Amino acid sequence: MRICSVVGARPQFIKAAMVSRALMEAGIEEVLIHTGQHYDANLNRIFFEELGLPEPQVHLGVGSGTHAEQTGLMMIRLEAALRGMHPAPDWVLVYGDTNSTLAGALVAAKLQLPLAHVEAGLRSFNRRMPEEINRVVTDHLAQLLFAPTPTAVENLRREGITRGVHLTGDVMQEAVRCYAAVARRRVPLTMLTFHDPGGYYLATVHRAENTDDPVRLQGIFEGLGRLDLPVILPLHPRTRKCLDSGLRVPPNVELRDPVGYLAMLTLVQHARAVLTDSGGLQKEAVWLGVPCITLREETEWVETLEGGWNQLAGADPERIVAAVNRRPEQPPSFAWEQAASRRIAELLRASR
Repeated sequence: MRICSVVGARPQFIKAAMVSRALMEAGIEEVLIHTGQHYDANLNRIFFEELGLPEPQVHLGVGSGTHAEQTGLMMIRLEAALRGMHPAPDWVLVYGDTNSTLAGALVAAKLQLPLAHVEAGLRSFNRRMPEEINRVVTDHLAQLLFAPTPTAVENLRREGITRGVHLTGDVMQEAVRCYAAVARRRVPLTMLTFHDPGGYYLATVHRAENTDDPVRLQGIFEGLGRLDLPVILPLHPRTRKCLDSGLRVPPNVELRDPVGYLAMLTLVQHARAVLTDSGGLQKEAVWLGVPCITLREETEWVETLEGGWNQLAGADPERIVAAVNRRPEQPPSFAWEQAASRRIAELLRASR
């Protein structure tokens, strides 16, 4: 059996590392295709090294561009790669909600190749988000839909998608369970900052709805500037470009280059709180027992809102400060995921 996995961005590398291992253990051949959506070394190469992800057999080298430019070029090069693959893959496997996800789904559908989607069924119900469009289209094209939560299964059911839907659990939670202690050992906090544990906040800002709106982005930075502790902010390349437009950076905000997966896990585990517009980082913070403030008006991961461990603050400085000062009243309640990747591999093998 042959699976063609399409990846291109940081969160996809993390998920693929777990699933690729499970595919190999199940005796399934995998062809890994890297679109090149994330090409910065700290968003790309370091993840392959830290997670033991196999080298991609195909690298499309797409790079940046508008959504149309990036997705279109991915489709052109991915179609050529899949047409030249003999024998053809039994499944095309895509992850999450990026332009790489959408390109993989559309090309598989046009070539009439079976499509499987890891992290299916997530919905923010905000169609202004490019990621939401990518999720919806991919789910409606897929024949196997691996849903991480019961909420995701219900979202699919409401859209009339019930066939091929499987509740597998969350591969990213499996990765956090696997690598949290490894991160503390291999990348201790003293390698990353002079701040004591609990002596800083960790923030990330990268979604287009924030970076492409100067008013929202300045509101976020103003909120960070009002916090009572230093804020460590690893900068996504998209956000860094905004600094040239006159964005005011408060003195307590420490701008950093992007960091690898293990370094980020260490920073999360020792932060007083996490402020982010990243879906993956929301989950990682809550799973590790660190309060999270989401810099958006909605979240796909509604389970993280339980008990106040994740709060929606948008880009309003007053809401951001109030959310940081409001502490959860009870420990987070969840069961650690242990077998999501193995279930995905088993379902793919059984589908032959």
